[in-house]
Amino acid sequence: MTTSPGATSGPLGLDADLLEILACPDTHHTPLTVDEAAGELVCATCDRGFPVRDGIPVLLLDEARTRG
Repeated sequence: MTTSPGATSGPLGLDADLLEILACPDTHHTPLTVDEAAGELVCATCDRGFPVRDGIPVLLLDEARTRG
């Protein structure tokens, strides 16, 4: 994975700038938070967990798991 100059790697190997703009792909587009222990990005609105595989977030509703 190449990073742009000045970019910093954040949790789960994701670019910190990318984490700031990632949102749930559902209609509400809630910003996602990181659950490092589970290795996923979490939506607080619909309580879905989106996996991060090899540093790539998989933001497909069919791939998400319902938490809780």
